[in-house]
Amino acid sequence: MSAPIRSFLFVPGDSEKKLGKLDATPADAFIIDLEDSVAPSRKDAARELTRSVLAERPRQGRQSQLWVRVNPLDAPQVLDDLVAVVAAQPDGIMLPKALGPADAVQLGHYLDALEVQCGVAKGSTKILPVATETASAPFTLGDYAKVANERIYGLTWGAEDLSAALGASTNRDATGAWALTYRMVRSLCLLGSHAAGVEAVETLHADFRDDEGLRASSRAARSEGFSGRMAIHPAQVEIINEAFLPSSEEVDFARRVVQLFADNPDAGTLGLDGKMLDIPHLKQAQRVIALAEAHG
Repeated sequence: MSAPIRSFLFVPGDSEKKLGKLDATPADAFIIDLEDSVAPSRKDAARELTRSVLAERPRQGRQSQLWVRVNPLDAPQVLDDLVAVVAAQPDGIMLPKALGPADAVQLGHYLDALEVQCGVAKGSTKILPVATETASAPFTLGDYAKVANERIYGLTWGAEDLSAALGASTNRDATGAWALTYRMVRSLCLLGSHAAGVEAVETLHADFRDDEGLRASSRAARSEGFSGRMAIHPAQVEIINEAFLPSSEEVDFARRVVQLFADNPDAGTLGLDGKMLDIPHLKQAQRVIALAEAHG
């Protein structure tokens, strides 16, 4: 298997200082932002700087993937964003405020045309929709499974824009955990991703000083089926990278499970360490080993 992206680190597209630090941060992927973190008066400068950063790091030689978050599909700037960056071959485009799979399809059409025009390999620019940022978008998450779009790398979700769309004063409950609406949307994103056969990417942990909260929630996300996570600060990257890898104990146990079934090829159910195991356990063990090997 190819290794899924564990960490996506946001970097403002108009910050020369922060973009100059890409090579010093071990993120699996960077998302150079042309949307929320860039003021309207700085959009043109951000596009030019983003294009330069991409061009200076050819796709085949990049240490980490470079993605670009463009403006929403219904924003007048989105075509300017795409025209500015596609020729420099970003690995992918993050699409904010996606209303549903039709938006991903439309973005794919734009990319088809621009890749041909720019001499870029057709289909090589992936798409990551932020699929829950409007009130209607969560109702379409199951429909991504109906769209044959090989560009879609995965789905991710966001709570901040959704709470703004709902007019909510907070997206947390009294304990500090996600409120019910946001837990529901998160679960639907996870289910929609796996139904579509794409990666599920966990949203950000807003408090970049809360290492233990980030570590615990990232490990929980991986155990549920998310393959990676957004980061908003370089200090979060190593914690996320570690959390989205299986531990050595998990890998050792997985190898024992695989070997046990290999030694008993006619068995559908086997016992190990007092636990009954069947074929779904074997498949999960194989996934754990594949993930560990993919990341070396």
